[in-house]
Amino acid sequence: MSFKLPQTTRALVLRKAPADRSPPYHDIAIQEQPIPALQTGQVLVKIAAAAFNHRELWIRKGQYPRIAFGRALGADGAGTVVAAADAADPLVDQRVFLTPMRGWESSPDGPESDFGILGGAAFPPLGTFAEYVVVDRREVIATPAHLTDEQAAAWPLAGVTAWRAITLAQISKGARASVLITGVGGGVALQALQLCCAMGADVYVTSGSQAKIDRAVALGARGGVLYSDADWPTALAALLAQHKCAHLDAVIDSGGAEILRKTSGVLKQGGRVVCYGMTAAPAVSMSMREVMRNQQLIGTTMGSRADLDAATVFLAAHTIVPVVAAVLPGLGVEAAEQGFGMMAQGTQFGKIVIRVADSDGAQARL
Repeated sequence: MSFKLPQTTRALVLRKAPADRSPPYHDIAIQEQPIPALQTGQVLVKIAAAAFNHRELWIRKGQYPRIAFGRALGADGAGTVVAAADAADPLVDQRVFLTPMRGWESSPDGPESDFGILGGAAFPPLGTFAEYVVVDRREVIATPAHLTDEQAAAWPLAGVTAWRAITLAQISKGARASVLITGVGGGVALQALQLCCAMGADVYVTSGSQAKIDRAVALGARGGVLYSDADWPTALAALLAQHKCAHLDAVIDSGGAEILRKTSGVLKQGGRVVCYGMTAAPAVSMSMREVMRNQQLIGTTMGSRADLDAATVFLAAHTIVPVVAAVLPGLGVEAAEQGFGMMAQGTQFGKIVIRVADSDGAQARL
């Protein structure tokens, strides 16, 4: 039975907030959009699941650069290739996820050209909160067989961010490192936890919730401390001593602020703090104490296509399953607002995913 190519797609798009709304919080709406004709090298992906990132929340708050109204939101999505411009394209009927970035191919230092992330932005002009998307075939990656579409949608942006942070922290498989991952419960921190554990590292975590620490331990962490306690660095030092751990080799951090100062006493000479976020403050303090201990502060954000390829190979080889906190039914404003509410509360453990449609592997060639 042949697959009839759709002419339009429903998409969750960003709408500008009224001028009198203060502070600004942009609206969302379902909009019918035309599907462009496939050009050479392009494929049509039927999205089965799309995942939230905090980036979408910042966009709605007007706190993200290059916002574009009328564009579909969403950087993470997974589904099935249902059509291709090339009649012989082997990707047709294959389950895939989309690469969330453009402009960063392989450089270890940063993007080689204009860098953009899918969803709600001027570049690139597409998002994953849609029934169908047209993309260059090189911008999809085969979904590892052990993952559902919902789990695959939870992987790309958080996975590549975690992988690059781990690489910069110089944690590798077989090198028995001790690492602290802050803010466990968020998507990147959980991916970093799972990847580091698969590499054989001893992982410690911080969280504002004991329940999240307990769940992190169930995933492989050796233990954790509550960052809501004023003297959590002392508690961390005691925990390390209890496990006969002489020092941390690295810290992977999402908060910023005083993380280097607070962990310096348990971080080895030359140890690395890799910071990928600023949930605590948009600055990180560093003093001559850390300089004299040769400790390094390294900033990172997302990663390259090569990073994502390598991370996905590792994920598949170790059958790692990204943690999904909730799967919300259907592409609609009500489900999306539920997801935004959960992100704003910050109580979830793992990624929040919208089930857009069932992946049916329909056959189609042009």
